[in-house]
Amino acid sequence: MSLKQYQQMKEGRGFIAALDQSGGSTPKALALYGIPEDSYSTEEEMFDLVHEMRSRIITNKAFNSSKILAAILFEQTMDRTIDGKPTADYLWEEKGIVPILKVDQGLDKEENGVQLMKPMDKLDSLIERAKARRIWGTKMRSVIKTANEEGIRAAVRQQFDIGRRILARGLVPILEPEVDIHAKDRGAIEEILREAILEELKSVPESQPLMFKLTIPEEPDFYKEIIEHPSVLRVVALSGGFSREEANEKLAQNPGLIASFSRALTKGLRRDQTDEEFSELLEKSIDSVYEASIT
Repeated sequence: MSLKQYQQMKEGRGFIAALDQSGGSTPKALALYGIPEDSYSTEEEMFDLVHEMRSRIITNKAFNSSKILAAILFEQTMDRTIDGKPTADYLWEEKGIVPILKVDQGLDKEENGVQLMKPMDKLDSLIERAKARRIWGTKMRSVIKTANEEGIRAAVRQQFDIGRRILARGLVPILEPEVDIHAKDRGAIEEILREAILEELKSVPESQPLMFKLTIPEEPDFYKEIIEHPSVLRVVALSGGFSREEANEKLAQNPGLIASFSRALTKGLRRDQTDEEFSELLEKSIDSVYEASIT
């Protein structure tokens, strides 16, 4: 693991860009970018188009390490190149941005108010490929929808169990037990989730800290104890369906919590924009998310 990358992730001022839409969410991301589903007929064409979109974002002058600490990539993005370089190498060598890989294979059916991650049978081989591609860390997502303690604890336990496997192989995991922002009992969910995370953290050594990606909490500063925990490297926030303006406003109320936005970061970017229009909008978006992250 690169010490420079580790220090950047631990102490750097900025946020993490989430560019990891996978097969299920890619059509929606492309549609928002101005490419409807009838523009492509195969999965390969779809992934070619989304890589074109991501490459346009990553190569833009506004997308740099002065405000962006890291970028989360989808597996196919990791396997492709930008300007002739593997994507992870381009990010670090040309932009100074730490590359992170989404490793989950999607969500299982809802049970006990949560959607756990599907079985990750290929995780070990994926991690070895990621290491060969000079990926620094990983991210994986499950979703919590109701205040069912059994379900929430199962989601947290699964995240930690897989996180330990990833740590053992030399990468830093980001655990993402997302809370549905539309849940009627969201406050109760967050109470159970915080307790479950803190309980699991008792068995995580300070010498092998991990990261979290959490929904911005209803109560400001609610995750302070997790953010300041000695076994936690960094806590980042997903936008979770909030608009960029809402997400930034809520994020700024949580000192120490930084952004890891996807849709809220790229909102408004369109394929038919001129390079000047595209750059101007991307820069404004990055600036606003950065300011909310350092408040």
